[in-house]
Amino acid sequence: MNIKELKNRLISEYNILTELHAHTTASTCSQVEPERMVEIYKELGYSAVCITNHFTYEYKGLSKEAFLNRYMEDFERAEKRGKEIGIKAILGAEIRFENTENDYLIYGVNRKMLEEIYELLPYGIQNFRNVYKMPDSLFIQAHPFRDDMEETDPALLDGIEVFNLHPNHNSRVGLAAAYARENNFSVITAGSDFHHPGRKHEGVTGMRTKIVPEDSFHLASILKNGDYLFEAGRNCLMIP
Repeated sequence: MNIKELKNRLISEYNILTELHAHTTASTCSQVEPERMVEIYKELGYSAVCITNHFTYEYKGLSKEAFLNRYMEDFERAEKRGKEIGIKAILGAEIRFENTENDYLIYGVNRKMLEEIYELLPYGIQNFRNVYKMPDSLFIQAHPFRDDMEETDPALLDGIEVFNLHPNHNSRVGLAAAYARENNFSVITAGSDFHHPGRKHEGVTGMRTKIVPEDSFHLASILKNGDYLFEAGRNCLMIP
């Protein structure tokens, strides 16, 4: 079997595409309405999109309840539209603790967990990982080599996002890939970090699997099991 044949076989076997990093308008930096998010990815041939909106104290004018309602209502709009057109919207989160610029992706999350996580944001990552157990989730550092990121103790992480392909940032994916190998991370991820319609970075990288992730916790399980590929540029396959 030559390389072209192998590539075609892998695409055929791993025929489910999922976006692992995307932001709708619940993130102030995004201009993508939740309904449009799932429509865009449906048009691109994806089966699922994980919506990882920013979960931080940046919305200082909102109460905890108002912030959580905004966060979840945005996701529920995407979920409802996704059911209508046949694509899964999956709940994720990109959290940031106080007094740092680092971002961390959580796969395997629900509203109850977000309510609890909100209370822990002021106390930093070390405290969070010590006191908050998430056995069915994954805690991933997003774009760890982007400008203004600080190195996180690898022991506090379940993995890192190696391939972040946001076009407006240099995420130094080569350094991230080398770092993942040096630290023997069992989970690495890739995401388009999609925020802005019209800039052609929707779906520039996705996860290929044999099965559709049913929800946030199933997505975390798939990542833990390691039976997935990545696709970049809607053409190039990557084996993590």
